[in-house]
Amino acid sequence: MKTTTLSLTEVRLSEEEQAAAIEVLKSGQLREGKRVRAFEEAFRSFVGVGDAVAVSSGTAALHLAYLALINPGDEVLVPAFTFIATASMVAIAGGVPVFCDIDPETWEIDPADIERKITSKTKAIAGVHLFGNSCDIDTIQKIASKRGLKIIWDAAQSMGTFYRGKDVAQYPDTVCFSFYPSKNMTTGEGGMVATDDLKAAAKVRLLKSHGQAEKYCHQILGFNYRMTEVEAAIGMIQLQKLNGFIQQRKKIGARFAKGFAGAGDIAIQKTTPGCDPSFNYFSIALKKNAVKISRDELVQELRKEGIPCAVHYPIPLHEQPCFAHYRRGAVPVSEALARNILSLPMHPYLTEPDVDFVVEKVLQLVGKYATK
Repeated sequence: MKTTTLSLTEVRLSEEEQAAAIEVLKSGQLREGKRVRAFEEAFRSFVGVGDAVAVSSGTAALHLAYLALINPGDEVLVPAFTFIATASMVAIAGGVPVFCDIDPETWEIDPADIERKITSKTKAIAGVHLFGNSCDIDTIQKIASKRGLKIIWDAAQSMGTFYRGKDVAQYPDTVCFSFYPSKNMTTGEGGMVATDDLKAAAKVRLLKSHGQAEKYCHQILGFNYRMTEVEAAIGMIQLQKLNGFIQQRKKIGARFAKGFAGAGDIAIQKTTPGCDPSFNYFSIALKKNAVKISRDELVQELRKEGIPCAVHYPIPLHEQPCFAHYRRGAVPVSEALARNILSLPMHPYLTEPDVDFVVEKVLQLVGKYATK
């Protein structure tokens, strides 16, 4: 009988992270400084890119990347199924989000729908590496190259993901990461823009600090999107632990996948060919008409059994009220997934008995309410 308490996600900051943060607090040097610069360099070296710019959040990273690569009025193709920041920052940057459907198996943006929705105004593609799985990078890059489009990769959930043997950070044009507590490594809040485009990196660096190249000399209008020294100090330690975190996530993800193999009423995310995923989330989806209760009712039943669940994401972006005035095309796969998906516990501290308990309860409930 399972007696321990499960959590959906979990952050454990060791004495190392605590000591690093306390050292900054004692110094009194809290704003961006030498620790942020050291973290940027460590991150740049770790993922293997030309430059990395630390910012205050993954959302800020996306905002600045769009500002660096698109102009007002430009259309940007975004998946309809993802966190809102991917699309909202297009609009905030003056662009126009155009919603594309997702692949029914990988749940990543569908290259075929990208092709269908390109117009003369399309200037960029936002490729989201969802849940630690990667997009079909090869195909998307071929489309972008043929059409002369920029690519802004949203890797907020995919720190530590590889594609064709390369870190996803290494694919042009810019790659945006998040260090929110639920991500594969954390600084509390915080984000990073990684790129080999040094011109884009320089613009991001200007934009994140009020457009100033030197104090009180503002070359362009900008923002206060700086990372703090405390966050950078924590990030340095977390970065050193990342490979260990990812290995644990892979083991847990593989155990979940094995447990659900052959469950005819449940779909799991298929790994994109060529991808070595990092399993930021582990989500399942109920197949159409598989059970007599709704997804939300199943979530409540699982919570009663001591299994925390979440829904990433219940409303596809094209149905969000804030995007009502943007063009809406058919995205049936996104709509169906939003109705049937739920996320199970996923973090490096889950044990094998934890995973087995979750799988057992999910299968029991799905079997109990099965329509066949």
